Amino acid sequence: MTNGLEHLWLPYTQMHTAAPPPVAVRTDGCRIQLEDGRWLIDGIASWWTACHGYNHPAIAAAVRAQLDEMPHVMFGGLVHPPAMRLATRLTNLLPPSLNRVFFAESGSIAVEVAMKIAVQSFINQGVTGRTKILHFEGGYHGDSFATMAVSPAGTGMHQRFAGLLAKHPRAPLPIDEAAITEFARVVDEHEESIAAILVEPLVQGAAGMRFHAPEVLQWLRVAADSLGVPLIFDEIFTGFGRTGAMFALDRAGVVPDILTLSKALTGGTMALSVCVVSDAVFAPFCSDDPADALMHGPTFMANPLACAAALASLDLFAREDRLGQACRIESRMAAGLAPCRDLRGVLDVRVMGAIGVVQLDRIDDLAGLRRAFVDAGVWIRPIGDVVYLTPALTIGDDDLDELTAAIVSLLRERRW
Repeated sequence: MTNGLEHLWLPYTQMHTAAPPPVAVRTDGCRIQLEDGRWLIDGIASWWTACHGYNHPAIAAAVRAQLDEMPHVMFGGLVHPPAMRLATRLTNLLPPSLNRVFFAESGSIAVEVAMKIAVQSFINQGVTGRTKILHFEGGYHGDSFATMAVSPAGTGMHQRFAGLLAKHPRAPLPIDEAAITEFARVVDEHEESIAAILVEPLVQGAAGMRFHAPEVLQWLRVAADSLGVPLIFDEIFTGFGRTGAMFALDRAGVVPDILTLSKALTGGTMALSVCVVSDAVFAPFCSDDPADALMHGPTFMANPLACAAALASLDLFAREDRLGQACRIESRMAAGLAPCRDLRGVLDVRVMGAIGVVQLDRIDDLAGLRRAFVDAGVWIRPIGDVVYLTPALTIGDDDLDELTAAIVSLLRERRW
C-alpha cells in the first residue's frame, strides 16, 4: 500500500526530515481508518470540509447520478442545470443584495477572484489607482501568490516569498482603541489606493484560530462605506454552520459586498468554490465594452459533479438540524476543554460553534504532538501554538468527549 510514497511531495512538510505520514485507506462517519487497521476519530473534518461526516449516502448518491448524466462540461459559452440550481440555492440562503455567483475550484482562487473583482470594478468606472486590498494582521487567505500577499507573508510559512509579493496595506483588527487608532492611521496613509477591505469574519482561521466580536465587523462595514469600497468576507473557513450559524455574516448581522465560500460547500467531497457579489459590485462589469467583462475562467469551474454534491449538502442542511448540532458541540466542547485552563502553558481556551481552540505559550515539538494524538486514536493536527478542533457537525457525544479528553491528557503531560 505504501509503494509510491517516495514519489509524493507533501504540503507544509520538510520532506528531508519528516517521518512517513500515516496512510489512510477508508473513511466512515467521523472516523478515518489507517492501513494498519487502526481507526482514528477525526477532530478536524479534513480541514473542516466534511461537515456531514464522511461517506454520507445522500451526497454519494447525488454524485453517482450526476456522473452518469454529465461529469463535466466547460463553463465557457455553456451553462448547466446543476450550476444554475446551486447559484439559486446559495443566493436564496444569503442576504438579498448578494445576488451573483462566480464559480471557481479552490478557496484561494475564490479570494483571488474577489480581489480581482474589487480592483476591476474601479477600473471599469474610470477610477485609477485603487489597486490595494486592506487586510488584517493574523489573517490567512491562501497560498497562491495573490493570496499570500494578503496573508502573513512577512513571517511564518510565506516568509521566503515576502520580497516577491504585491504590497497591500495591513492593519490590526479594530478590536480595541489602540487597534482602531492604528487602523485609522493605515487607512489615512493608503486611502486613495484601497480597493476593498478583506476579512475573515468572526474567526481568523488557519493562521491561529483567533476570534473577534460581531462589533468588529459592524465597525468595518462603516469603514468600508466611508471609504466607498466593497467589504469582502472570506467565509471559506466559517461558512456552512462552523460558527453555529449558517454563515458568520448571519451570526454577526453584517452583510458584505463580496463573499467567498468553499471547504464545506460540497460536504467535503470534492473541490468547489464560489465568489458571490452584490448587484452593485456586478454592475460596472455590464456594459457594451467587451473589456469590461471579468476575464477569469478556471477550467473546472462549476464542475457538475461538485455542484451535485453541494446541492445534496444543502439538502442535508435543510432537512437535518446541523445548526442545532453545532450549538450542541459548542457547549459540550466548552465543557470538555475547560480543564485545559488550569494546565501549565495554556494561555487561552475558546469555543465558538463547532470550533474549539486551546492556545499555548508555545509548542516545541509539533510533529511529536501530532504523532501522540494518532497514538491516542484521534486525528488532531495542531498548528503553530494552538491545538484546535473543528469536527463534523454530525459527531456523536462519545467521540467528541474522546477528542477533548485526548487534548486534556496530552497537554497535561507538557512534553511538547
